[in-house]
Amino acid sequence: MSFLIALGALCFLMFVAYRGFSVILFAPIAALGAVLLTDPAAVPAAFSGVFMESMVGFVKNYFPVFLLGAVFGKLIEISGFSKSIVSAVIGIVGESRAMLSIVLVGAILTYGGVSLFVVVFAVYPFAAEMFRQSHIPKRLIPGTIALGAFSFTMDSLPGTPQIQNIIPTTYFKTTAFAAPILGIIGAIFIFIVGMAYLEWQRRRALEAGEGYGEGHTNEPPPMEHESLAPAWVAILPLVIVFGLNKLFTTMIKSGYGASYDLQLPAMAAPVHISVDKLVGVWAVEGALLSGIIAVLVFAWRPVSTRFAEGGKAAVAGALLASINTASEYGFGAVIATLPGFIVIRDALGGIPNPLVREAVTVTSLAGITGSASGGMSIALAAMSKDFIEAANAHGIPMEVLHRVASMASGGMDTLPHNGAVITLLMVCGLTHKQSYKDIFAVTVIKTMAVFVVIATYYATGLV
Repeated sequence: MSFLIALGALCFLMFVAYRGFSVILFAPIAALGAVLLTDPAAVPAAFSGVFMESMVGFVKNYFPVFLLGAVFGKLIEISGFSKSIVSAVIGIVGESRAMLSIVLVGAILTYGGVSLFVVVFAVYPFAAEMFRQSHIPKRLIPGTIALGAFSFTMDSLPGTPQIQNIIPTTYFKTTAFAAPILGIIGAIFIFIVGMAYLEWQRRRALEAGEGYGEGHTNEPPPMEHESLAPAWVAILPLVIVFGLNKLFTTMIKSGYGASYDLQLPAMAAPVHISVDKLVGVWAVEGALLSGIIAVLVFAWRPVSTRFAEGGKAAVAGALLASINTASEYGFGAVIATLPGFIVIRDALGGIPNPLVREAVTVTSLAGITGSASGGMSIALAAMSKDFIEAANAHGIPMEVLHRVASMASGGMDTLPHNGAVITLLMVCGLTHKQSYKDIFAVTVIKTMAVFVVIATYYATGLV
């Protein structure tokens, strides 16, 4: 019965998310409903002592990353730098290779620190224009954007500043550059297999005589020729974010050591800070802040006229994204205290291989919650100590745990109720029935890549 209560709470949250209801509202309802069925007297204490404590703790650790990432992405958009990067990539790759161009643009922007939600809005008009000219079905646009923005640059490539690559640093005391060889191998696998799938779908449509199609909704207006910044200027802030992320990681480690005692004149007692848990977070925050300054320096004139409204939109988006994920994190923390979760944990604990166990746990919870960061946060908050103990017993480096957790979170997260999937389809003016099949194919490829990386590690010992 306890297992059914925990499973019912998870299914309820998945259902309401799929139907479009706010996770912020329903995550505590689902969690406390499970507590009510287990121990009614514990509901108020569980809300204040577990749900809210966990939710606030997540916001404390990660909200600055969400905020700086959203502001940086919005500035890249309103400065026109995103259009310049898109035009440059198309010029290099060629307009005839529409799918490859869109995948590369999404990869460059997300690896440079731009939020994947911003990438969807920035890339879609170009994708629509190129697919129309190349007579490629519009229904393939969401899968193409998903491959570029939702996959290997989100969680596989070392150093990516996306939140899915930052969260494991606080549990495993690693950095965003953990297990670089394994991450690159996983990224190459996803890119090659993903592109092969998309090209296969394009050829099938061509043989069937299917073109772009007519009567679509939310069609962007024809692209207008406008004066754009040089490509090297547009991409420089992205390079700055990546480079300084690596530099700050090294500097913080060497400058602060494992911990730091904060003692300011008016403080009654020093505050002990575990720096080794925050290196990845501090480094990416400093890098994103530097990227924001770079955009302001290089594009002050176009940005200054739209910064007020753009800043408000960025802050609103960051608040929504972070509180959504924090609510899911609080939900997971409550579920992890219930008897039913012990049953789930013990069942997953029966998987003998520690890396496979971690991958299955993280990707399952990411799929159930419809959130890579939310599912991973739930899994690591509840079971990271078990993962670490098992890894130490088998001589597995923490860097490998980090990379597997990060990639697994981006595995089954893009199920139909995922917020990014719903946003992507809405922006493209398409439905799940029309386009979700290709997004799901990318989801399967991402999940396969995790186990390719695990097999590579055991076969070669590469990290």
